[in-house]
Amino acid sequence: MRLTCRLLFAGCMLWSLSVTAAIEPISTSIAVGMAAALTGFLARYQNVLYYFQECCRPEWISYNKTGLNNDLRTKLYGQHVAAQVILKAVTGFMNNENPKKPLVLSLHGWTGTGKNFVSQIIAENIYQKGMMSNFVHLFTATAHFPHEAHINKYKTQLQEWIRGNVSICPRSMFIFDEMDKMHPGLIDSIKPYLDFYDNLNGVSYRKAIFIFLSNSGGEKIVEVALNFWRDGRERKEIQLKDLETALSLSVFNNKNSGFWHTSLIDMNLVDFFVPFLPLEYKHVIQCGLAEMVSKGRAPDKEVVEAMARDLNYFPKEERVFSMQGCKVIPARLDFYV
Repeated sequence: MRLTCRLLFAGCMLWSLSVTAAIEPISTSIAVGMAAALTGFLARYQNVLYYFQECCRPEWISYNKTGLNNDLRTKLYGQHVAAQVILKAVTGFMNNENPKKPLVLSLHGWTGTGKNFVSQIIAENIYQKGMMSNFVHLFTATAHFPHEAHINKYKTQLQEWIRGNVSICPRSMFIFDEMDKMHPGLIDSIKPYLDFYDNLNGVSYRKAIFIFLSNSGGEKIVEVALNFWRDGRERKEIQLKDLETALSLSVFNNKNSGFWHTSLIDMNLVDFFVPFLPLEYKHVIQCGLAEMVSKGRAPDKEVVEAMARDLNYFPKEERVFSMQGCKVIPARLDFYV
């Protein structure tokens, strides 16, 4: 059980008072003076303690727009649509002191295109401790909700978890991975927390962030990307409007999407359906070089190109888009280095 900021402060106060009981009588007067001085200091400068224990305060939660923009621009490859949408959506929400509802983003695309990486980038530019923050909560369908027979229990547990954590910190973030493996109807249990309510039973959810990650809808995104390529159009020409409507309809009507006939879509509670495009050979190269640097190695383009050439691409003859994206690169590079 983690300490709150107030408990930490109270604990320090109690510690200072206990000092007098732990020393010899001859030093009692000195100790009393020291304890009084320390207690007075802590009471007057309790904000100092907030730097040692994570709290729901600006010292620990502070949006860095420049950092997010730079990370999306330099670390996320081949996802100009996603980068643009996420930067604008997160910036607008975090700069609004009185949002009407929580920010709800649904990230879609094939595996290895950067969905998990982006959720990590968002967390790192809002919370000082990033994904390790006590206010960032990650759920995976197969780990947290594995059995369909227990769906009613999962609904209750999920509601209680969100309610309890938002009560502690309104600026909480909830990430739901593997939405395409989520049991139909489960995600509807949190619909009230995503709606336009000032508060529910005394708790306001309007400053929270909900991010859904899913492979569903990937086929529709690939279809659009292939059509642009076949028409001789540049990848950069693809815009959100070319994908979002078809993407939302695709996951709404897909029983294996986690969003099948969900009220979250029906009631327009998802703010953005964010498409992640299939990666090309050049993006795989970029991922490989970045991975080498992250492992403390000098980037070796020949090694990365050898690895990239051996991956699978489609269409089969033209080899335009990577079937695995960047997800397999860390393991594959170890083989080629």
